[in-house]
Amino acid sequence: MSATTLALCLALAIPAAPAFADEPDFSWLAGHWRSESNGRVSEEVWMAPEGGLMTGMGRTQRDGRAVSFEFLYIATGEDAAYFAQPGGRPAVRFGLVSQDGESAVFENPEHDFPQRIEYVRDGDSLNATISTLDRERQFSWSWTRQD
Repeated sequence: MSATTLALCLALAIPAAPAFADEPDFSWLAGHWRSESNGRVSEEVWMAPEGGLMTGMGRTQRDGRAVSFEFLYIATGEDAAYFAQPGGRPAVRFGLVSQDGESAVFENPEHDFPQRIEYVRDGDSLNATISTLDRERQFSWSWTRQD
């Protein structure tokens, strides 16, 4: 058997890595996150990622009355992206630019505001910041994980 034939046989015998092996892991984001301050309650709830999709929703209340809501989802495949639908409006796409075990940054330079969305988890705390790309204009939220 020639070296080329042997190499080909070995290559065919080794199973290929599954396609999802390189997909980003957003499982750290799953859960119910909540904060309360000065009559304001802010929440985000994220389902665990399955089937290439992670779905979430957000709600803000002031003095016991809902004042805003948002539908959210993350496509977790090779072209991972975050989609936001504030108030149920059409989804806006933010492409994934960086991600590690407990943080992710998504950007859309063509969008007016926000252009950048960042999530960072630290134990039972989750922080989110929306901003312009240069971060001159930004807003942040901090939540605690609910059981």
